Amino acid sequence: MKAIRLHAPGGPEQVVFEDAPMPTLQPGDALVRVLASGTTRNELDWGPTYTDEHGNSRTPSIPGHELCGIIEAFAPDVAANPDVVNLTPGAPVYALTSFFRNGTAAEYIAVSAADLAPKPTTLDAIQAASVPLSGLTAWQALFDHAHLKKGQRILIHGGAGGVGTFAIQLARFIGAHVITTAHPRNIELVKSLGADEVIDYTKQRFEDHAADLDVVLDSLGGDTQQHSWPLLKRGGVLVSIAGESIEQPAPELGVRGVFFIVKSNRGQLVELGKLIDKGHVKAVVGTVLPLEQAKKAFEMAFTAGKFGKIVLQVS
Repeated sequence: MKAIRLHAPGGPEQVVFEDAPMPTLQPGDALVRVLASGTTRNELDWGPTYTDEHGNSRTPSIPGHELCGIIEAFAPDVAANPDVVNLTPGAPVYALTSFFRNGTAAEYIAVSAADLAPKPTTLDAIQAASVPLSGLTAWQALFDHAHLKKGQRILIHGGAGGVGTFAIQLARFIGAHVITTAHPRNIELVKSLGADEVIDYTKQRFEDHAADLDVVLDSLGGDTQQHSWPLLKRGGVLVSIAGESIEQPAPELGVRGVFFIVKSNRGQLVELGKLIDKGHVKAVVGTVLPLEQAKKAFEMAFTAGKFGKIVLQVS
C-alpha cells in the first residue's frame, strides 16, 4: 500500500510518501480502507508518533489519527462476536485511532474495532475525517473536564482552529455565552459558528475584553495561559490542550486548571454524529490535499490565520 512514513523524529522534512507493508491485525482489530485522514498541527512533535506504549522506537511510523474509511475485515475474535461493535464489513466509519500505533495517513490501517463509529450520514469522507480528534477534544474539554453549563461564560482561544470551531458550536448549543479570539480573516467564520463576542488578537489584548469567565479553553499555553487566569471568576476552570503541563494558580484565586490529552470514545463520536446530522454542529474543513502532499499539509499547519482542519484525501 501507499503511505506517509516518518523514518526519524523531526518536522515536515521527515515526511515521505512511499510503499509500506499492509497492516497486521491484532486481536480486537478491524482492517479499514482509508478514504480520508485528518492532520493535527503538532503531531510530528509528539513522542508517541515515533514510539510504542513502552517508549520503544517504531520508526518508520505512519502519522495521522483521525479517519473516515470503509471496514474491510475484522480480526477473528471480533468477527466471531459482531455485537461488540455492531458494524459489518463495507460499513462507512470514522474514528480517533491510537497515538501509539501506525496512523491514518495510509491506504489501509489496523485499528481497534471498538473505536469505530458510524460515519455521520450528512458528511462526505473529507468532512467526516476532520471530526474525530478535534470534535472529541472539544467535547471532552467542555463537558468532561470543565462541566460547562447553560448560561456560563467561556473564552475559547483560537476559535477558528480545528478544536475551536467545534468548541464554539458545542458551547453555543448548550446555551453558554461564547467569547473567542480569532485572526481578522476568520471573524465572520467564528461568528457564523455561534460566537457571541470575537476578539481580533492582532489588534486587541484578550485580557482587556474578557472577564468574569466560568471557563477558559486554552490551546496555546505560555503567556496566553498566564494572562487567562485572572479572567476567571471564583470557581472557574482553565482547561488546557496546549501540550504542556499546567501550572496550578494560587489557591487564594479559587480557580483550578486541567490539562488533558484526548481519548478515543466511540459513544461520544456517536453523539457528535447525531448533532451533526441534525444540523446543530458542522465540520469546518480548511484545506484538502492528496495523500502524497502530506509534507505540504504539515508545513501549512502553522500558517497564521489558517482556519478549520487540513485533511488528506487518500482514495
